[in-house]
This record gives sequence, C-alpha cells and structure tokens, in this order.
Amino acid sequence: MTTSPFDDYRPPEEGRRRGHRPSVSASVSGVARDLTKGARRGWLSREGGGRREAPAVPDAEFSSYYGQPVIKPVPWKHEIPAYLFVGGVAAGSGLLATGAAATGLDVLRRRTRFTAMVGVGASGAFLVADLGRPERFLNMMRTVKLTSPMSVGTWILSAYAAFSGVTTAVEVSRMAPSGLQRALAPLARLLETAHAPAAVGQALFGPPLAAYTSVLLSGTVTPLWFESRRDLPFLFAGSAALATGGVHMVLNPVTQAGPARRFALMGVAADLVAMHRLEGRAEDLEIDEPMREGRAGTKLRLAKALTITGGLGTLFAGRSRFVAAASGAALTAASALTRFGIVEAGIETAQDPKYTVGPQKRRLDDRRREGRVDDSIVTVR
Repeated sequence: MTTSPFDDYRPPEEGRRRGHRPSVSASVSGVARDLTKGARRGWLSREGGGRREAPAVPDAEFSSYYGQPVIKPVPWKHEIPAYLFVGGVAAGSGLLATGAAATGLDVLRRRTRFTAMVGVGASGAFLVADLGRPERFLNMMRTVKLTSPMSVGTWILSAYAAFSGVTTAVEVSRMAPSGLQRALAPLARLLETAHAPAAVGQALFGPPLAAYTSVLLSGTVTPLWFESRRDLPFLFAGSAALATGGVHMVLNPVTQAGPARRFALMGVAADLVAMHRLEGRAEDLEIDEPMREGRAGTKLRLAKALTITGGLGTLFAGRSRFVAAASGAALTAASALTRFGIVEAGIETAQDPKYTVGPQKRRLDDRRREGRVDDSIVTVR
C-alpha cells in the first residue's frame, strides 16, 4: 500500500457557516495550506487534524511478527541428539563387524555386533520417546515416501535392526553351551544360512543409517541446518566413524582394535574438515554466533579439542592399552558433544529472526549485484 500527502488532507472546519459554500480558489488554497501542514504530520497520527478518531493501535515496528520467530523452532529435547549419536555408533559398528568377520578378528567381530544391536535398540527407544507413543513409529511404516527423509530413515533403521538381529543371534548361538546348541541345532543351521546375507546387509545399510539424519536436519527450514546441507552429511559420517572407533578402542584389546583405530583416524580427519567448512559457510552468512557462544558454542569447542586430542592419542598410542582407551573415550565424548552442539545451535538460529532473514537478504543483494533476473526471485529494487 502506498500513501501520498493527499491522504492527510481533511477539509477545514473552522469558520464555516450553515449554507456557506467556499469558492473554488479558497478550496484550492485550503488544500495547499493543509498539504503543507500535512508534511509535518504523521499519516493516521493523533495530530492528523479534523475530527478523526485516534488510532486503535500504536505504530508497528516490524522486527518480527508480534515478537515471535519467523519460523517455528523444532520442539526437540535431548532424545533426538542422543538418537543421532547412538545411531551413528550402531552404524559404524556394523561396518567394523563385517570387516572383522572377513579378517578373522573374532573378538572384535563379536563385540562390534553386540554394540550394533544395543545401539540400534537404543536408537529406536530414543526415537519412540521423542514421538511419545510407540504406535507412531509403526504408523510411519505403513508407507514408503521417498521424498520424506523421516519415512526413508524409518525403513533404513528397521532394515538395519533386522540384519543386526540376525548377526547378533548367530553370535549368541555360537556362545551357547554345547547341550543347548544340540537342542537348538535346526535354528542354528537356519541362522548360519542367513548369516552371510545379514552381514552384507548390515554393512550396506550402515552408511545410510549414519548419514540420513543429516538429510533429515538439513531438510528443515532451520537456518543453520539448511545452510549446512552440503557439509552436514560429511560431518555426521565422520562423527559416527570416530565415535565407533573410540568405543571399540575402549572395549577391545589393542591386538584386536587395529581396524577400530584406523576407522577412528578416518573419522577424525573427515570430522575436522567438514566442521571447518561448515563454520566457514556459517560465518559467511553471519549465522555462526550460536556455534561460538552459549551452551552450544561451549559444546562444539570442547568437541573440537577432544577430537584433536583423541586423534593424536590414537595416532601415537602404539601398544598402550591405557592410552588407547583414554583416546577412545575422548573421541566418543567428542562425537556426542558435536551432535548435541549442532542440534542446540540450529534451534537457536530458528528462534532469532535475524538468522532467518539475514541470509535471504544477503543472497538477494548478491543476485542484484550479479544482475541475475532469470527466475521468479525479485532482483530489482
């Protein structure tokens, strides 16, 4: 809506007599005089003149819509970042288990499979706790919607849990007493038949389980997650790898934990590079403040310090069981802090309107400078 000085004009009422009609010249001069006064009056203000009523509401200041955020922050509590963390450990453990089975590392294979099963079970528990009722999880499995990361992720989690259940059952049957093994021989033969396909399926579904949650986050309108959509999958995959390696450096002897150490070092490198790129992109868009300050900033700084410390310890641990376990614990804590920090920082960017509007304005200014007018985005003032 546009206004002009004519919107402030009201016919003068002083000095008018019943039946008196002012001349045309007097009306024109009156309009000019009132327009000159109207330049000093606010439109629809209390000094508007005439017999108009006072405005019903004060002048609006458009910082946000009635003081509320532009977008609605997700109502997530601690269950979701915990789900992201344990899901990453479960996914990485499945990969390690398949490699250990192929290389004959029996202790590592058994413990990674048990960890994968416990992790995927905890993931489901955290997810159901966030949903509120177990049947909501089952309702998501009534259909497959490829355009929905939540729908696809539900099926990935369920398939991985099924494969992990088979491999874990194989390990349990192998550990059973000989008498029980003879009694359950038909079931044991069936499990051994399904063992190899289940191990392959566990390895194939592990990477999607570790990374799909990043797509779930970046598919929202939360500014930090959306703007980090190119780097967040690499960050989550690296974080899952270093956490998995850290957990199994703690749980396994150094003679069996060689693949876990190498896996952890790969995760450290991927995590640090992805976090560096993510921070640079957020700084360019001026949405990096929640990652540097407050509780989320503290978690992310501590996570980076633990990642570097644990990585160096892993690299130079040698045959020291104590150094390996301490480094593994540091990496595991770093991964958990990264997940919690990213979730909290993202929610904070959704609560403050400047993080929503700022990147949009900067992109629009860039398009104007480039002269891009090839789509429906308004690029001219």
